[in-house]
Formats: sequence, structure tokens, C-alpha cells
Amino acid sequence: MIVPDLPATLHGYALLDAGSLPQPVDRPFAPLEAGTVRVRVAGCGLCHTDLGFAFGGVRTRHALPLILGHEISGFVEEAGAGAEALVGRAVVVPAVIPCGACADCRDGFSMICKRQIMPGNDADGGFATHVVVPGHALCVVPSAGEDPDVVLGPGGVTLRHLAVIADAVSTPFQAIKRAEVTSGDLVVVVGLGGVGSYAAQIAALLGAAVVGLDVDPARRAAGESNGCGLTLDPCALPPKELRAAVSVYAKAMGARANRWKILECSGAVAGQETAFGLLVHGATLMIVGFTPQSPTLRLSNLMAFDARAIGNWGCAPELYPEIVDLALSGRLDLVGGVDLRPLSALPATFAEARHGHSGRRVVFAPTR
Repeated sequence: MIVPDLPATLHGYALLDAGSLPQPVDRPFAPLEAGTVRVRVAGCGLCHTDLGFAFGGVRTRHALPLILGHEISGFVEEAGAGAEALVGRAVVVPAVIPCGACADCRDGFSMICKRQIMPGNDADGGFATHVVVPGHALCVVPSAGEDPDVVLGPGGVTLRHLAVIADAVSTPFQAIKRAEVTSGDLVVVVGLGGVGSYAAQIAALLGAAVVGLDVDPARRAAGESNGCGLTLDPCALPPKELRAAVSVYAKAMGARANRWKILECSGAVAGQETAFGLLVHGATLMIVGFTPQSPTLRLSNLMAFDARAIGNWGCAPELYPEIVDLALSGRLDLVGGVDLRPLSALPATFAEARHGHSGRRVVFAPTR
């Protein structure tokens, strides 16, 4: 049953056709199925993937029209049977929600769950006032109250800012966990956009020496404030000189000369080729960014260097509480990398981002 003082419709922006800008839509609330909840959106981040759906020829798994947006924070306003305990709680919605019950989930491979739900891909997402999602994997935000603009921690972080945890932060967080980054490691982050900037922060928090690579001077400058001890333009140096510059920095920082941890976060062919070209003995290459295009790589380098390459899709929901704690304690800066904009600015922002996406993560903030 709809709670009486709630609006009976949601307002959002749906992608009607690939290659076009999202258009405003109003949809009536539908009855909730068991285990699902209706979240009043506090913030929803704009991801490179959303731009791929709109302009890059990447297909959504659910047919268009579809409301995009998978970096969501908000308040649970209504729940279906079995999820009633979540009503009134502030939450971060994982970008990838596994079913939690299949054999893959039980065996610790939840990110390949065939029944996973990704808002804005498998169902309507968070570029709206409300979104309906499964309730079992939500990350509850402690002491958040019911006001999305209340400051929750150092630096002015609010529930709206926490939206970026759902992908821009959690995805590199899991990649860094999988790469087993520790103090003394040399970490190279290729691409210092929304995802890469947080990858650099997290690696630095773990005591790694961090090198950031990006062609954009503004992103490189921001990277120096986000944990990068050295930033380089990968197009300004031939591959051998680029590797030599990284090696010199590793030696100066007392980091290992081998076993580098390389995080490809650009989601571009050039970035993937650059990252692969930096392989050293025992290296771990994490593929975090996505592009539908195919790079040219010599896979034998993995054999010759006894290196490994690992893909990283999303982040397991059980890791989210640790990330929220990092943000609310002030150890991880979300505010500096977020550009809060009203939901009404979404079409103009998509048009702007179509021709170049800045390093700051745009988060759309609906108002009541």
C-alpha cells in the first residue's frame, strides 16, 4: 500500500532512443513485489557507463525506454513483504545487486550472479525522484536521519555525496582488494577521471606509492591532491621512457621494482594499451574501465612476466559498509570530487558530457 503522504508518481529522465538525450517522464507508482523497496533518491551519480548507453552504442539489458543511473543513495520510503525493517533507513544502493541465493553467490562469486540486478541497466535507475530495487543488499548508512543535506562527517559529506560509493568508489575499492595492494606497493592508475581519482585515494590510504596517468592536465593536477605522488601524461613519453619514469619514482619511494599493481580506469583503448605496456615481472593488471572497442595487445607478455590480468565488475555488497566508514570518518574524500547538480540539469549535463566528461563526478540531487 502507498503511504498516504507520498506522491503517487515518480518524476525522472528516461533514455527513449540510443543517441538521444534523456527526456522527462512521469510514472505512477506500481505495487511493490515481496523483498523490494521504493527508495526516495537523495543523489545519483553520472557514470561513463551511462554515457555509453546514451551515446556510445552500448546496449542496456532492459529495452528502451529506460531511466538510467546506477550510483544511488536515498531513503527507503516503502517496502514490499519481508523488507519492512528497511523503511525509514538511509541507504546506498549497490550498482550491482546479486541475488544472494544462487550457487555462484553462495560460493563467493556474486559478481557473476546470473540473476543480478543493475539499476539503470536491468530496470529503471536513479535519475528520478524514486527507484525500486531489491532490499536484501542495501547498505544502511548509520545516523543519517531523513534529510539528504545533513552533514554526516568531515568535509561536509552528506547522503547525496555517498551516491558515488555505488560505483566510482566501490568498483576501484574491490579492484584494489583483489590486487592485494599493501604498503610498499607501486600502484599505477591509468585514467584519473571519476573512478581513477578514487582508486588513487584508496591506494594511497593503504600506503602504496601511487603514479597517475592521464592526458588531461586538469585531471593530473587533481590527482596530485588525491594520493598521486607522481602524475604523467602518457602521450608525452614513448612507452619505454614512460616505464623508466615510473621505475625511477618507485625506486625513489622505496617501492618494489617488480610486482606493480596497475589499475586501468580510463575505459579507453589507448589507456588499456598503455596499462598493458607497463607490465613488469609479477605485475597485476586490473581492468576496471570499459570500452566496446578492442585494443591491440601481445598476450604473451603475461606469460613472459609471469603477470596476471583480472577483470573487475562492480563491487560485492558486503564491502560497502567499510567504504561508507572510510567516507564518514573523513579518511576518504568524496566531497572534493563531486559536483552536485539538481535533477533538472540532467539533459544539459548529458549534452555537455557528450563532448567531454570532467574528472569531477556529477551527482544529480532531486528535491521534494
